[in-house]
Amino acid sequence: MWRVCVFAALLPLALAQDPKKDPNQIGARNVSKGVNWYSIQKEMALGRQLAQEVEKTHTVVTDKGVTEYVNRIGQNLALHSDAKIPVTIKVIEGDEPNAITLPGGYIYIQTGLIRTADTEAQLAAALAHEIAHVAARHGTRQATHSQVGQIATIPLIFLPLGGLCGIGANHVLLPAGLLAEQRAYEREADMLGLQYLYKTGYDPLGMVEIFERIFSLDDRKHGKASHVFSTHPDGDERLILVQKNIESQLAEQPQYVVTTSDFNKMEVRLSALAWEKKPEPVGPRPPTLHKSGEEAAATKKFVPQSAARASQIKEAYNIR
Repeated sequence: MWRVCVFAALLPLALAQDPKKDPNQIGARNVSKGVNWYSIQKEMALGRQLAQEVEKTHTVVTDKGVTEYVNRIGQNLALHSDAKIPVTIKVIEGDEPNAITLPGGYIYIQTGLIRTADTEAQLAAALAHEIAHVAARHGTRQATHSQVGQIATIPLIFLPLGGLCGIGANHVLLPAGLLAEQRAYEREADMLGLQYLYKTGYDPLGMVEIFERIFSLDDRKHGKASHVFSTHPDGDERLILVQKNIESQLAEQPQYVVTTSDFNKMEVRLSALAWEKKPEPVGPRPPTLHKSGEEAAATKKFVPQSAARASQIKEAYNIR
C-alpha cells in the first residue's frame, strides 16, 4: 500500500532515534523524564487535594451506565499507556467539549466532550490525550519549571475552556516561556495519546476527527484571533501533526475498532440526564468524512485502513 511503501524504509530508523516515537516501546520507556520536584507520592497527594476542589465546583455524573462505560474505555487505554500512576476517571456536567486533567492521574471528562464524539474511537482519542498528560507528568513538571510554591496557584497554569488541562484552546495570558512549554506539552500529549489509541486497537483517525470537531466549535465560539494567547497550539497545526504521526509512527493494521453498540447505549443514557445543553455556535458545520465499514462481532464496527482513506484525510486537511 502507498503509505506503507513510503515509510517502510524510514520508520525503523526514525523510531530508533526517539523511544517516544515508537509505540512498540510503550510501557518500557520513560516519557516523564525531566526536572520534577514532585515524587510520585507527593504528586498523587497533590492530585487528591485538587480533585476535591474540582468536585466542589462541578457536578459529578453518577449515572452508572455513563460513568462505568467511560471509565472502562479509559482504564483500557491506561493499560496500553506509559502511565506509572493509577488513573481515576470521572464524568462531570458541562457543555464545553473539554476535560480536566490533574496531577496524580485524576481526569474529569465533561459531558459536552462526550456529546461531541460521534464514535467510540473519537471518545477514546480524547481520553488517550488526557492519559498522555498523566503518563508524561506534565502537571508537576510544569509546576516545577514555574517554581510554583502554593497549591492554590497551580491551577492557574492549566486553564483551557472548561478546566485545568484539556484539549480545547484557552485564552489566559501567560509568560512567553510558560506558553511555549504548555504548547510543547500539548503536542507531546497528542503524539503519545495517538499511540495509546492505536495500541488499544482503535482507529487512529478518531483523533483527527474529534479534534476537528472540537476546534471547529472553538473557532466558532472564540474566533481564530484568540489562538494567539492560547496555551494550546493552533488547531490546524495539531491536525496536521496528528496525521503526520499516523503516517510516520504507526504501522498499518488490517482493521481498527471505530465504534460499538455500547457507545450508542451510553449516548441514549447521557441524553436522558437532566442537563440542559446550550445551543451550538452559529456558523458553518465541520466537514463530514464519510467512510465505509463492516459490522463484526455483532457489536463492533471495524474499518480497514487504506491508502485511499489516508489520501482522503490528507486532501481534507491540505497535508503535504
